[in-house]
Formats: sequence, C-alpha cells, structure tokens
Amino acid sequence: MDASRGDTARREDRQACLRSARPNFLVLAPLCAGLAVLTARLEGAPLARVDTLLVLLAALLAHAAVNLLNEHHDFASGLDATTRRTPFSGGSGALPGRPAAAPLVWRAAVACLAGVVVIGSWFLWRSGPWLLPYGLLGLGLVVAYTGVLTHRPLLCLLAPGLGFGVLMVVGAHQALTGHPSSLAMTVSLVPTLLVSALLLLNQVPDIDADRRVGRRHLAILLGRRRAVRLAGMLVLAAFLVVPAGVAVGLLPAATWLTWLLAPAVAWLVRGLWRLNVADVAALVPWLGANVALQLGTLALLNLGLWLAG
Repeated sequence: MDASRGDTARREDRQACLRSARPNFLVLAPLCAGLAVLTARLEGAPLARVDTLLVLLAALLAHAAVNLLNEHHDFASGLDATTRRTPFSGGSGALPGRPAAAPLVWRAAVACLAGVVVIGSWFLWRSGPWLLPYGLLGLGLVVAYTGVLTHRPLLCLLAPGLGFGVLMVVGAHQALTGHPSSLAMTVSLVPTLLVSALLLLNQVPDIDADRRVGRRHLAILLGRRRAVRLAGMLVLAAFLVVPAGVAVGLLPAATWLTWLLAPAVAWLVRGLWRLNVADVAALVPWLGANVALQLGTLALLNLGLWLAG
C-alpha cells in the first residue's frame, strides 16, 4: 500500500512538473529557431541534420527552463495564491495544486538549462568564441527574467522579444553558419516585436497581483489601456517588417505570405484599441486571438523562407 501511494505521488509530481513547463506554448521556440535554420539554408549553408535538431532542442529547452523557473518563483513568492488565472496568463496553477512538486520543478529547470549549456558549448567549440555573448546573455535572461527583470519596466518589455528574436534567431544562425547575417537580423525583428507584445498583453490580467508582490513591469507602469494599445502597436510593427525588408532587398519576396494574416492583424489591433480593459473576462478572447495570430505569422514566415530557398 505504501509503495502504491509513493508511485502515485511521484506520478502526480511528474504531471505537475510537466504542466509547469506549459507544453501548450512550447511550440513558439521551435518556430523561432526554425527561422534561423531556414535563413542559414537560404544563404547556402550545408546543414547537418544533427545540427538542426540540436538548435531546435536548445530553443525548446531554453523555453521550458524559463517557464519552469517562472512557475517555481511565482509559487515560492506567494503570487500564485493571489493570481486570477486565465488560459493565457497567471501560470499553470500546477504547483498550488501540488506543492510537493516544487523541488522537482526546480530540478527540471536546472536540467533544461544544463542541456542548453551543453548544446551551446558544442556550437561554441565548433563555431568560435563569437557565440559566447549570445549564450551568456540568453542564460542571463532566462535566469533573471522573473526575479529581476519584472521589476524593471523597459527591460521586462524587451527581454522576451530579445530572447526569442535576436538571440534565438541571429545566435542560432551564427551557430549554424559561423557568421552573422543581415537576413537573419531582419527576420529576427518579427519574433522580437511579436513576443514582446505577447508577454506585455498577457501581463495585463495580472497587474493587481503582480503589484502586490512588488513587481513593476511596463503593464503596471502604463496601466491596462495603454499597455493593451502598445501591445497592438507592436504587433502591427512586426507586420511592417516584411514589406520594409522586401523593399530594401533584405527579405525574399516569398515572405509576403505573412500578409495573408493582414485582415486578422487589422481586426486584432482595432479590437485591442477599443477594448474595455476594466473587464478582464472580455480581454481573454483577445489573448487567445493574439497567441493564434502570432503562431500563424511565424509559421507563414517559416514557410516563406522555405519556399524562397
């Protein structure tokens, strides 16, 4: 009987740990890292299958690590006890439901970070020391985001986009090719703007709870209405990257595929601008629409780069 209870407890701990990684949202990382693979391919780099898989795996592990650390920090700080959760904000709720899993979540975060370091070290050894700044800054963002950067409004806005955009796309491109690229840098601006908008918008329902635990991110500083409108403007700016990039010859014409979603962008931006921000329940469908739009945009950008190659 005791052994059976122990097996059940371990299984529940593992399930809570998996939920804390927020697997439903981890598709974002391979979509961003995939841009690096495709820009490297477009520039004629000979891509080994193992290298491609390692780049995608490192991105996935980094994303899982920041999610796990965020869940553990929010549980340990007491924030989870005061947060009103939505499907897109407020955390998974796994640890409040299973507090005993907290040490496992911490160990899983450390293991994910260790995996990123091992993969990064391999590429550093092979491609040269110019990759080191990407790796150090990326690790710093993962470790410091929840505990440090959420108290610094501008850095909190920029950090997610910088991590998933510039560092993940440009850094992975350089890991695969051995050199930086104006193509990769231009492409990276799309996830940079989109992911910063995503995190800013998802912070809006948590403003009151975050303020109570001493956070000071940009949504708190601006207030709900201005934060929501700024998120919409960032999404719009991300869509303008493609025509600007094509016009100056930095992006291939096939990347215009992202503009298949232009009507949805116009609808989203208009809706966010006119939204009654006092009603958190009314915001939730827009959070979902924003997530779907961003994933669709990145998928189409990947497709456009693939077709261009």
